[in-house]
Amino acid sequence: MILAGDIGGTKTVLAICDRSLAIVRQAVYPAARYPSLEAVLDEFLADGHRDLVSACFGVAGPITGDTAKLTNLEWETIDATAIGRKLGGIPVALINDLQATALGTLVLPDTAFAVLQAPAAPVDHGTIAVLAPGTGLGEAILVSDGTRYRALPTEGGHSDFAAGTDEEIELLRFLRERHGGHVSCERILSGAGIGDLYDFVRKTATTAEPAWLTSRMATEDRNAVISRAALDASDPAAVHTLELFTEILGAEAGNLALRSLATGGVVIGGGIPPKILPLLAQPRLIERFTAKGRFAAWMRRLAVRVALEPRAALYGAAHHAATHKDARS
Repeated sequence: MILAGDIGGTKTVLAICDRSLAIVRQAVYPAARYPSLEAVLDEFLADGHRDLVSACFGVAGPITGDTAKLTNLEWETIDATAIGRKLGGIPVALINDLQATALGTLVLPDTAFAVLQAPAAPVDHGTIAVLAPGTGLGEAILVSDGTRYRALPTEGGHSDFAAGTDEEIELLRFLRERHGGHVSCERILSGAGIGDLYDFVRKTATTAEPAWLTSRMATEDRNAVISRAALDASDPAAVHTLELFTEILGAEAGNLALRSLATGGVVIGGGIPPKILPLLAQPRLIERFTAKGRFAAWMRRLAVRVALEPRAALYGAAHHAATHKDARS
């Protein structure tokens, strides 16, 4: 059996899988309720773990050797060697969460994707760019060696936001005032980013915020409320907020495709995109994705898909553990 984990800033998802990657048992834990991954493992494996042969965890943060530190959660450092000892000496791998998501997209069926732009022609072993807005913004690149794909981690979500319109220039100024001199793509393309975008839009809106919307945002998840109001078109400011989100996501997806020469296309994963798929399916995302000047025609040849399976990172971690002779390599 394989132990797989998707360790994020909001929740930790753990699963025991067989060699075919079928999930035998799975559980979700609110990360903030636990001081460490070891504490979560103690609860998940309370009934024992004698059948485990390897483990892999996708972690939302940079990996240094056999250790990792989460970017958006104040946990102790995750130590693969210590976890391996705890689990009876089995090999344990830590990979970036977007490495895990990227690897997961390789084993998902076609039905687990929504196609936003079909490829002009299939490309064997083409490089694939993967980005995933959720609690943060993760980016990774799948590169084939002719036999199998390897997932290259990045911290591209923390790279500079590049404004592409006059309105986005004003957005950049707004976010610089709010967050300081550096404005990353993650400041916009994330859950908290939706709230910041809404505040920017509301600042210049010609209509007052509806009382019902104010009330819901005070008692529910603010970013989710804004998204629902955009999807049902019940508030113009919320609608424009998600329009901006969609356009900037398309532009950044195009940037990543150019940087990685992603002839195999682009996959958009993460927790947010499936929830706002009707908006992503409108022309504005692909219009911004392809608006790359002299490379516009090339961009129109690339596949752009949304991964709908929320457990992609979990499957990717299991895939890594199952396909490496030493799960740490």
